[in-house]
Amino acid sequence: MTRNKNALSERLYNGIVLPTPWPPCQAPQPAYEPMPVPYLDHPPAVIPIDLGRQLFVDDFLIAETTLARVFHQARKYAGNPVFEPETAFETQGVLPAATPKGGGVWWDPAWQCFRMWYEAGWLNGLAHAVSRDGLRWERSELDVLPPTNRLVPDLTCDSGTVFIDHDHPDPAQRYKMLLRSANEVVGHDGPGYSLVSADGIHWSAPVKTGPMGDRSTMFYNPFRGKWVYSIRAPHPCGVPRARRYREHADFLAGAAWTPDDCVFWTGADRLDLPDPAIGDTPQLYNLDAVAYESILLGLFEIHLGPANEVCEARGIPKTTELMTAFSRDGFHWSRPDRRAFIPAARRAGEWDRGYVQSVGGLCLVMGDELWFYYTGFRGDCARRDKWGFGGNVYGNGSTGLAMLRRDGFASLSAGADTGSLLTRPVSFSGEHLFVNVDNPQGALTVDVCAETGEPLKGFTRADCLPIAGDSTRQPVAWRGGKTLAGLAGCPMRFRFHLSKGDLYAFWVSLATTGESGGYVAAGGPGFAGAKEADDTHA
Repeated sequence: MTRNKNALSERLYNGIVLPTPWPPCQAPQPAYEPMPVPYLDHPPAVIPIDLGRQLFVDDFLIAETTLARVFHQARKYAGNPVFEPETAFETQGVLPAATPKGGGVWWDPAWQCFRMWYEAGWLNGLAHAVSRDGLRWERSELDVLPPTNRLVPDLTCDSGTVFIDHDHPDPAQRYKMLLRSANEVVGHDGPGYSLVSADGIHWSAPVKTGPMGDRSTMFYNPFRGKWVYSIRAPHPCGVPRARRYREHADFLAGAAWTPDDCVFWTGADRLDLPDPAIGDTPQLYNLDAVAYESILLGLFEIHLGPANEVCEARGIPKTTELMTAFSRDGFHWSRPDRRAFIPAARRAGEWDRGYVQSVGGLCLVMGDELWFYYTGFRGDCARRDKWGFGGNVYGNGSTGLAMLRRDGFASLSAGADTGSLLTRPVSFSGEHLFVNVDNPQGALTVDVCAETGEPLKGFTRADCLPIAGDSTRQPVAWRGGKTLAGLAGCPMRFRFHLSKGDLYAFWVSLATTGESGGYVAAGGPGFAGAKEADDTHA
């Protein structure tokens, strides 16, 4: 990776200026300390908010508040698992599995359906399934290896990631895949493979990557136009699982890295507490990410143990759980909530007893909800793998679903009381203020303020029509039908006054229907591309 110390600084969509060189060659934090997040310590003087909904997952946007931040966990779907091993291809290999384990679950506007790329059988082949509703999945025979639904038959699958590239000018590169193949020596650093496709079914000849450990993945950072490789590597503090970082604007050309091209990135830290029943030091098993609204949303797969040999002896899957992380510069991660966002069940007989993993694309936008597909493993205490590899650890993998309110990672809550929030100076080009709020028994009003914090005439809370309800897309109105059009381009602040409820997000839209122009993760019905366009809900 070329790291030019003399390059001009890059200013991001949100006003953050990246330091040079980039990516930063940061020293690992001593004594397993949390990763620093420089933009929270030194936010921009004025924050542009034209791109996407503005979430309250950190203090980036907040100057002062008397509201309490509350983090929310996903709820597991009662009908889980929604996809489990059924076909001979999935059940008669080394071990039964039907799990993306990375892979990807996307809404594909070209196909007008949900698509899943998944591992069919443990360390077996990559396969493909489709769904009309996201709950009932169909395996269709493909012409790649009839009569199966298998893809890239020359490569087995240790793990992989699939992303839909909506904006690439070459239709032959609409779909991207990073595959870590079990053809390589499992457990050792070897090459992966980068592939592209026009339809997600027929893939190009694989391009070998530089060395990487198993469970390495990738994602796209559209805020900077970079493909990011999330590479498993040892933590310099001694634990075997952490992450190194590689970025490149060209997906295939970016595959040709050397170890010197990758910088230490992130790992678990001392705030990731050991499981009291296990006692092992937590490690970062995997890191998947996607652009959601105005941030990069990450899921850290935290490995709590036990060690593989302990799991084999006891007949249980290892315990990994998914925790949220948020980034506004694409490199530094804020992790304010260390509870499991999607936990392992940890109970014998449960389909997701352990080894819970995220999928490529992370989540879909389904109206007022976000849908997170994830994989889990029941294990098989009666089976021992003939290779001594631990069939009881990796047996019986399936795919389930968890849901969250849209933007619902964190809210600023008044509880049963009343409070307020003043933003930092922001700038915008839209006309219409919207909020995501849940306060059916309370009230929300808004002052539009000058940069000094003084409310503007005609835009005070007394002029604001009080809001009471539960809506993920609620317009804010002032008497006289005033809009924010005349304030566009000027540094302004918003002061929210809230009683008996929760505020999740705000944004200024160009449209009266409230489209944010932000990114929609793995998409969803009604979305034609990577962003919520102005005509999405027209």
